[in-house]
Amino acid sequence: MNNIRVRFAPSPTGPLHIGGVRTALFNYLFAKKYNGTFILRIEDTDQNRYVENAEKYIVDALNWCNIPFDEGVNKNEKFGPYRQSERKDIYAKYVQKLINSGNAYYAFDTSEELDFHRKDHEEKGKTFIYNWHNRKKGRLKNSLVMSKEKLNVKIESGEKYVVRFKSPSEKTLKMHDLIRGEVKIDTKTLDDKILFKSDGMPTYHLANVVDDHLMEISHVIRGEEWLPSMALHILLYESFGWKIPEFAHLPLILKPTGKGKLSKRDGDKLGFPVFPLAYDNKLTGKVSSGYREDGYFPEAVINFLAFLGWNPGTEQEIFNLKELIKAFDLDRVNRSGARFDPEKTKWYNHQYLQLKTDKELAELFLPIIDKKLEDSSSHRNDISYISHVVRLIKERATFVKDFWDLGNFFFKAPGSYDTKACKKQWKESTPHLMKELISLLDSTDNFSAKHIETTVTEWITSKELGFGRVMPPFRLALVGALKGPDLFEIASLIGKEDTIHRLENAIKKI
Repeated sequence: MNNIRVRFAPSPTGPLHIGGVRTALFNYLFAKKYNGTFILRIEDTDQNRYVENAEKYIVDALNWCNIPFDEGVNKNEKFGPYRQSERKDIYAKYVQKLINSGNAYYAFDTSEELDFHRKDHEEKGKTFIYNWHNRKKGRLKNSLVMSKEKLNVKIESGEKYVVRFKSPSEKTLKMHDLIRGEVKIDTKTLDDKILFKSDGMPTYHLANVVDDHLMEISHVIRGEEWLPSMALHILLYESFGWKIPEFAHLPLILKPTGKGKLSKRDGDKLGFPVFPLAYDNKLTGKVSSGYREDGYFPEAVINFLAFLGWNPGTEQEIFNLKELIKAFDLDRVNRSGARFDPEKTKWYNHQYLQLKTDKELAELFLPIIDKKLEDSSSHRNDISYISHVVRLIKERATFVKDFWDLGNFFFKAPGSYDTKACKKQWKESTPHLMKELISLLDSTDNFSAKHIETTVTEWITSKELGFGRVMPPFRLALVGALKGPDLFEIASLIGKEDTIHRLENAIKKI
């Protein structure tokens, strides 16, 4: 494919939902696969819902996900401006072209008048649709039923109006979607959508088509919720006499139950993020969680989002961005909705955590250690030591923030001991055995994990003690609970002095 140009066009009305991130991702992957251009356009035609800083949030989210746009606001502005609010004059020119060609008309109906017609139809068991069957019958106030003179008087007097598209009444529109195949629609069922509002701003429909044409968009890849608008958009392209881009409508991301579209409420209820970054709602004062702040790696987020509605046709599940670009194709995007699985997202993060080096993880763990340790510690800034700790505990971790609970005993002696474990494992003879163990360890010069294990094992065997009498109390002394990685690795890492000190403490306190 040549000259591939795709766009992601969110509205700055709040935080970017992960459904929007997935749309951006699929556009990005498609563009990069064919050496194309990924464009960010801000569709801020609805000024009533505009939220300050939402545009910055969108850009920050794309950058954090490592899918930055190639062209857009303040970046390679080849077809700028890229905010629709700054393109009003352009839309006014094109809506006038539609009026002049007879494909659009002025409508002066007030909201109250339209509400009256809707209620009147409802009382008669009908549905009110503003289109071919009533637009010329005189009950509606539009330029199709008035003289040019009357129309000019209304416009010149400043009477409020909208501009509606004149949908054809007798046409079967055959459309092709790259994901859903052929889609047919009888244009008689379409209403005459508003293209230009009374506030001088275009609706999404007009602005979207005009911008896609002027920005030379080759493929429109967007969410399934826009599928009903496809007919109108194609009719607009035909009315202008423009080349129609390829369309692809992505499946919905469904709730974990598989029923209904995933919403912020689902995340709040079940305890998982639905936004890439945390969002502070200045109006409500409520902060919504984000994948970044919850400890997810961007690579994991991108990987699990890619699999919501797409599959590579193989058993492989872990894909870095380069692999995704190579494997991605719209042919393998599903038609049906994709169920969101919060546990699967954690699984992806666990996989990416295991792929990182111990040193990388140690550096991420370092700020948590600094925050948790109030007093000075000889190991709190020792990357080599922390890397060794990470190597021992990372297999059980899903997030870097899990490291502290999994391995805090590597940095400080236990201040308390698991009551249930003590009751079961700390017997009357245990203090005497632990004193013997102290003497044994104190006389050991080589404190490597392997040597300690050999020494202690030989001692237990020679004394015919049984491992159950020694190892659980030993672990309780070092860790404070019956948890943690290999006990001899723990002892070796914290060192002889600290190991003996912890055993002595346990004898005194338990």
